[in-house]
Amino acid sequence: MAPRKRAGRGLSDIFCCFKGSDHPEITYRLRHDSNFTLQTMAPTQPMPPQEELDAMFSELVDELDLSEKHREVMFALPAEKKWQMYLSKKNEGEENKSATSWPEFYIDQLNSMAARKTLIALEMEDEEERNKTIESLKTALRTQPMRFVTRFIDLDGLTCILNFLKSMDYETTESQIHTSLIGCIKALMNNSQGRAHVLSHSESINIIAQSLATENVKTKVAVLEIMGAVCLVPGGHKKILEAMLHYQKFACERTRFQTLLNDLDRSTGRYRDEVSLKTAIMSFINAVLSQGAGESSLEFRIHLRYEFLMLGIQPIIDKLRSHENLTLDRHLDFFEMLRNEDELALAKRFDTIHVDTKSATQVFELIKKKISHTDAHPHFISVLQHCLLMPYKRSGNTVQYWLLLDRIVQQIVVQNDKGHDPDVAPLENFNVKNVVRMLVNENEVKQWKEQAEKMRKEHFELQQKFDKKERECDAKTQEKEDMMQTLNKMKEKLEKESSEHKLVKQQVADLSSRLHELSTRPNVGMAPFGPPPPPGAPMGPGFKKKNIPQPSNPLKSFNWAKLAENKLEGTVWMDVDDIKVFKILDLEDIEKTFSAYQRQQDFLTVNNNKKESEDDTMTSKKVKELSVIDGRRAQNCNILLSRLKLTNEEIKRAILTMDEQEDLPKDMLEQLLKFVPEKSDVDLLEEHKHELDRMAKADRFLYEMSRINHYQQRLQSLYFKKKFAERITEVKPKVEALSSASKEVLQSRSLKQLLEVVLAFGNYMNKGQRGNAYGFKVSSLNKIADTKSSIDKNITLLHYLITILEQKYPKVAIFQEELQSVPEAAKVNMTELEKDINNLRSGLKSVETELEYQRGLPQASGDKFVSVVSQFVTVASFSFSDVDDSLTEAKELFLKAVQHFGEDATRIQPDEFFGIFDQFLQSFSDARQENENMRRRKDEEERRARMEAQLKEQREKERKAKKAKANCEEDGEFDDLVSALRSGEVFDKDLSKMKRNRKRVNSSTDNSRERPVTKLNL
Repeated sequence: MAPRKRAGRGLSDIFCCFKGSDHPEITYRLRHDSNFTLQTMAPTQPMPPQEELDAMFSELVDELDLSEKHREVMFALPAEKKWQMYLSKKNEGEENKSATSWPEFYIDQLNSMAARKTLIALEMEDEEERNKTIESLKTALRTQPMRFVTRFIDLDGLTCILNFLKSMDYETTESQIHTSLIGCIKALMNNSQGRAHVLSHSESINIIAQSLATENVKTKVAVLEIMGAVCLVPGGHKKILEAMLHYQKFACERTRFQTLLNDLDRSTGRYRDEVSLKTAIMSFINAVLSQGAGESSLEFRIHLRYEFLMLGIQPIIDKLRSHENLTLDRHLDFFEMLRNEDELALAKRFDTIHVDTKSATQVFELIKKKISHTDAHPHFISVLQHCLLMPYKRSGNTVQYWLLLDRIVQQIVVQNDKGHDPDVAPLENFNVKNVVRMLVNENEVKQWKEQAEKMRKEHFELQQKFDKKERECDAKTQEKEDMMQTLNKMKEKLEKESSEHKLVKQQVADLSSRLHELSTRPNVGMAPFGPPPPPGAPMGPGFKKKNIPQPSNPLKSFNWAKLAENKLEGTVWMDVDDIKVFKILDLEDIEKTFSAYQRQQDFLTVNNNKKESEDDTMTSKKVKELSVIDGRRAQNCNILLSRLKLTNEEIKRAILTMDEQEDLPKDMLEQLLKFVPEKSDVDLLEEHKHELDRMAKADRFLYEMSRINHYQQRLQSLYFKKKFAERITEVKPKVEALSSASKEVLQSRSLKQLLEVVLAFGNYMNKGQRGNAYGFKVSSLNKIADTKSSIDKNITLLHYLITILEQKYPKVAIFQEELQSVPEAAKVNMTELEKDINNLRSGLKSVETELEYQRGLPQASGDKFVSVVSQFVTVASFSFSDVDDSLTEAKELFLKAVQHFGEDATRIQPDEFFGIFDQFLQSFSDARQENENMRRRKDEEERRARMEAQLKEQREKERKAKKAKANCEEDGEFDDLVSALRSGEVFDKDLSKMKRNRKRVNSSTDNSRERPVTKLNL
């Protein structure tokens, strides 16, 4: 008998939205037995036009999360009713604008409760208060508008509840708080968005299942009802099986469902609680067996039921009949009826009345009878024969072998045609269909593998050729682009020089005519006058003492380095006026924050990172092989040649043509330079050139290379040509960074104003010789953070300076944006940079010298040195000249920048000078972030205090509103599903159908069953 298609377990009248495969939509039920009526009330505001009313009413209906059917009913109401309902809902929303109407409040409360790990230290009132808060959240999730639930989900409120459940201690687990938390999840699942969110959460069902570990009966019942209802949701059945496997590991169970069967068998002595728990367990077991893949797969139902039978569920069911509870009996009847019907279907497959699965003999005879005289019979015998050879020792890992065999057979039976496992897969990545397909024709698979290996080798060879051609094309393209770029630059430079030449000629002509005029006039001497110095700047060679405000008490000193007055001329300090800064600063606040004698106290401030190795076995030398060079050198040369994978002729051609085909990588060229034939090698090789055929591989290579005129110079020129673009690319960014950073510090107005403010701070805080300064060394910027506040040791002068800048000079506070190139310039070492430039200059000179030498020789066939190198020298010379000019300009700008800040240019290098600014920028950024963190902490504390105050004021009002809402609360369809599952109504339709089938079967067959059918409790 083929496995029958099982019906939908009577869900059509209970939870219609679960029929499809999409995520279920939970809707509000308009219950016929409800006494709820809309109270007649006179609208206090005039009714708006029809279109505006429809739009407002549509928003209200969206908040209620209704199904399409009920939405149509709502929209069909008269306009007066719509307006009355809208005003009623609006008034209710205004009344509930308290702290408890915010999801943020409940999330904060949940996090706070989870942080308190134990209930032991809590008074009874505190525990009751915590439970009331959670019950209030449960009510809010049911009764508040849709936006409340959406906001709660967006703020990850579910994760807060789950974290609380995970972190509970034993006392909390056994308390009412645990039950209320599960109730919150149930209330959230009563909403379409909430349920979808719970089901999509990676850990939610597993954590809910962990709550089965409690001894609290109410909590267990609530958990089982949720999990049983999830079984009925599309996609939920497998989640429940995975959750029970998770619980098995969590509770250290020997097998899955062990705790449930223990609870089902245990007697507590409290009749009501015991019946309630056992009814919930049986309804959950029936849902697990009959839903998911169990709706259509006989094999899957038998597979799952076998787990329960192995745990001894049948004797427990016989005991449960003594409770004489109608609801419990209904679930027991369904379990036994479904089992009887499945066993009949299994027996029909083997043309018998009953299969005794406990009898190994009967099971073997049935299988043998079924597959006798089929192709499967030899394999069946083979399995049995190999089972005889399995290890049978009582100790060791013997049982694991049988467990593996058991799991393989289970997966073969349960896995569907698409390779999906409806239960948790006992073996990961084990696809039965794929394995069977592979076993169909092993010879065919072997042929395909051989063909694939052959194609892989061909592909590898083609890929190598393609890569070689690609490198050749890339090199040619790069050379073309470099040449075009060089030509364009040469053209621009020529045009610029031409225009400059014309301008200079014009200036010379003008100066000549002017000189001629002046020579005919008498001389008139006039003393030049410069612009007056800015206020507060040094006046002439003798500097007047500044009028700096004096603090009433001594202050902590700012450990700076003053600039001598004779070094101020022509620096940025001549334009700085710190006197005007004192009019802006709050001097009393500075005096309070950095007092020398003030004690430390609590202070709440607003400032808140292949080497390719190959071992090629040397081929055996011929018996009479000739080698005249050093053995170690010959061995290294052989290794190089084996890696190069080119013949001597190919290497020779590549050197003569300057490697037009890109056969010689740069690293190989560098190694070849280490094996240039020396004079002694050449003399020895020349003596034995008549024995060329007997020469060793390395000797023949050196001999062939020595025949190339100026081999070493050619090789060096080729290596320089290949490395030139890379070296220019390395040098150019350093030169550009040096030039850009120098311009930035010279032109930055924010930096200048920052120095002005720092100067004012230093002059105000320092007395005597350390004060009355007109400037300071830039290295002093990094000492600002050394001065700490006398109120809070975590606050430094740098934190305070940043706060002042943000309040008084907001543009200066973002001065980092004007110094973007400084961090890169701080990495530039001038000595190394000049060394790189000099190496490029000397290398280019050597290539030009070799080019002149080769031009004086007759060109041999295939020798392209002159043509290739001539073109390279033209392009490279201009590129080098461009970089060299840029370096000269960068040095001049750097010199100006150093002198601009009054520093000694002979004693400071770019990495040191810009390193000072880079360090200050980093310290400034870190301190600014610390200020922001302190601000956030203070704002968070103020917000929590404000919410707690509102909660305290609204406590009485909240209780009244909660009581009123509880009276009007309507259950959602998820609650209806849980109620139907609890009462067994879900299984009524199938139960009736099975009863009719059983009567037909009993009328046509005798009762010769080994296990009698249990009498139904009608």
